[in-house]
Amino acid sequence: MRTPVCWVAGWAALLAVPASGLADSPERPKEELVQRLTAAIDRHLSADWKASQTTPSPEADDAEYVRRVYLDLVGRTPRVAETRAFLSDKSADKRARLVERLLDMPTFAAHFAAATRADWLPQSLNDFRTQFQGNQFEDWLRRQYAANTPLDELTSKVLTASVAVGQRGRVAFDRPQDGNRDEQDIANFYQANDVKPENLAATVSRVFLGVKLECAQCHDHPFAPYTKDQFWQFAAFFGEFTPLPPVSPSFVGPLRPQYEFNRLTIPNTTKTVTALYFDGESPEWSSDRTPRRELAGWLTSAKNPYFARNLANRTWAHFFGIGIVEPVDEPGAENPPSHPELLAELAAGLIEAKFDQRVLVRAIAASRAYNLTSKQSHETQSDPRRFSRMPLRGLTADQIYDSFLAATGARDLAPRNQRFFDPRNDVGRNAFRTLFQQAAVKTTESQTSILQSLMMMNGRQVTDQTSLASSDVLAAVADAPFLDTEKRVDALFLAALTRKPTPHEREQFASYVERGGPSGDKKKALADVFWVLLNSTEFLFNH
Repeated sequence: MRTPVCWVAGWAALLAVPASGLADSPERPKEELVQRLTAAIDRHLSADWKASQTTPSPEADDAEYVRRVYLDLVGRTPRVAETRAFLSDKSADKRARLVERLLDMPTFAAHFAAATRADWLPQSLNDFRTQFQGNQFEDWLRRQYAANTPLDELTSKVLTASVAVGQRGRVAFDRPQDGNRDEQDIANFYQANDVKPENLAATVSRVFLGVKLECAQCHDHPFAPYTKDQFWQFAAFFGEFTPLPPVSPSFVGPLRPQYEFNRLTIPNTTKTVTALYFDGESPEWSSDRTPRRELAGWLTSAKNPYFARNLANRTWAHFFGIGIVEPVDEPGAENPPSHPELLAELAAGLIEAKFDQRVLVRAIAASRAYNLTSKQSHETQSDPRRFSRMPLRGLTADQIYDSFLAATGARDLAPRNQRFFDPRNDVGRNAFRTLFQQAAVKTTESQTSILQSLMMMNGRQVTDQTSLASSDVLAAVADAPFLDTEKRVDALFLAALTRKPTPHEREQFASYVERGGPSGDKKKALADVFWVLLNSTEFLFNH
């Protein structure tokens, strides 16, 4: 039996309204632009629904919305206190004010950094060899999102970082950059790509331009829009990383004179190519600008037709699980955008916002489409590319782990900024990342594996947090003298699923608890209910 102090403290965590509450935030920046972009989203989608005779789903209720927006903006479900505060708020603008409060949370930066790392360096999620590089780069991304660094500036920092390579193919640093944490963390982007021109060209074209150039790396494909020469001309912007014969075992520094940085020889051939943008334009070379700096200037330019459009599409896909161009990195005549005019307006808005991604975040979160329920109410809502209802999206490993912490009040055993990965650890974030990482799977098509199910059912951390002896939240609900059985069930539903049970669910679970389950113990039966909710399919999805 827990002491009164324990359950009072645990219950306070469930009921206390957050200190920041839902108080009015300062006037939102670029508000007029946000409203214009929201209106554009609503206008284009409404026109499409009318033309296709699609009936959109009704608006999501507050419980569905608050779970969705917490998962999308801060990467976890809301705590019971946060849910109660939102549901009890009767103001008309409470959804917009909640978005503002979430944008100000440190976990917003952490969540977007993790999502960006998964998109930019997916190999670092499941490959132990690059885990360290991915963790460090994610830490740098978190600092950039916390400072609201514009996306063009963030991209330029990655492309122009001072990176040198030693003879063993490892990233090193010129002396002036020693101790510069940003430079060191960015360098891990290069190391995770093996500091090879071809790997860097493939990653940069995919994540910053939305184009899979690597399809043409080995040969000209009859159906690909880009050629082998174009791929290697783009790779030549990273020609400084082309290996040369060893100079000495201790050599560290640039591998070739700067004037040769813009050329490389295609592997297994004698053909040398000069760096060239894949749109056919040639850089204006100068002695004081390296090829990577030239690339950064062209790539992030407002005149570049690929950059803003790609970022707008990826931001949209973050919130809907599917892009306006889908797959997001395969645009072309064979894969046109579902709503080209809308994508063009979002890209133009991002440029007008000077690449402040939060402008798009606010506009999308306020749109009618984002506020629709995921429950299908009409047969015309079956096509996800019409965005006539919110698609179901499987949670990422971090979302599952952080939602588990929010629901149970458990302590984080593996903080986000932990830089080393221990695959032997069967609890904490590492364990969830190992089994639940779905970087290569569309979130709208995710499935739970047998190992994932076994971990949720029998894993040590889940078992501990559904035990009366270990879980403060469960003990608080079980011991609170002012709750009857139905209200105890309600509290567990709010903690795990961010909603109250339906009348049928309430009657079913309350009856089970009153009977005491198989052991005849009401408190153990209540623990069974919590275990069932945390192991439900609903817990593993955003909707």
